[in-house]
Amino acid sequence: MFGILVRRFIEVVMFVLTVTFISFLFVRLAPGDPVLSILQVDDVSITNEQVNELREELGFNEPLLVQYGHWFMNFIHLDFGRSYLTNQPVMEMIMSGLPATLELAIGGLLVMLIIALPLGSLAALHRGRLIDQLSRAVSLVGAAIPSFWLGLLLIDLFAVRLGALPTMGRDGLPSLILPSVTLGLAITSVYVRLLRSSLIDSLSQEFIRAARSRGISEMRIFFAHAFRYSLPPVITVFGVSLGSLIGGVVVIEVIFAYPGIGKMVVDSIRSRDYPVIQGYLLVMAIIIFMVNSAVDLTYRYVNPQLRLKERNQRKWS
Repeated sequence: MFGILVRRFIEVVMFVLTVTFISFLFVRLAPGDPVLSILQVDDVSITNEQVNELREELGFNEPLLVQYGHWFMNFIHLDFGRSYLTNQPVMEMIMSGLPATLELAIGGLLVMLIIALPLGSLAALHRGRLIDQLSRAVSLVGAAIPSFWLGLLLIDLFAVRLGALPTMGRDGLPSLILPSVTLGLAITSVYVRLLRSSLIDSLSQEFIRAARSRGISEMRIFFAHAFRYSLPPVITVFGVSLGSLIGGVVVIEVIFAYPGIGKMVVDSIRSRDYPVIQGYLLVMAIIIFMVNSAVDLTYRYVNPQLRLKERNQRKWS
């Protein structure tokens, strides 16, 4: 147990160092000059002396490694700096927008589960029938339609034509429905077909036939044995596709003007607001790391073969 904790701690340290350095380097090497954005060169006449003075004040004239060292020392003290444009603390900006992003991501996942679990399960139980064909059609359509176009279609139908739901802002549950449905439908197609194929494979295993021979009911066989056996591939794909989910949340927030950190970072990229961009990348990387760790633990719980393998390795080591 102590060895596992030490290994995890080393992984976290290496992960933080790698993510912070790469994100800092890529942001600083991106085209564009934040100094010109701060001084609003298109609106106000400025001199080269003013540009150089602000660049010196922000530390841009120092070597990149020195700039990274200053930023990393502040990060250790949980100080992500201040926005170049609003002068607000970056951590405060992220914490104010993070709840909106998390509720949108959770809403999309709930929509995905509501659709994918019953549709994939029924498709596996009734192969070749109408429900199986329907699941295939839903998967094909969901994979073919980009999320931004699907969002525009839903806006046109439910907001413009029917006037039933709001399309912008964050004002309670009604404003969450359309973006959650858009995000959920965009990621449903993968999990419907994956759950179907995984369930078909689990239903053909020897232990399922043995359970049927003992007279166990089909309902118990499905939920207690087959469904649990089919979860590891689904959980693995979820961990791998988590980055795509975060990217999808950013797109949806921009389309629906949802005030989360995804929309905030898009605005920051346009204005070259380095501290906000770096803070966003780091927070998202930490969230993805934590979720992947939780996925790994869940995978060990639902896969008894892995636990047995690890127990045997510890026994013989």
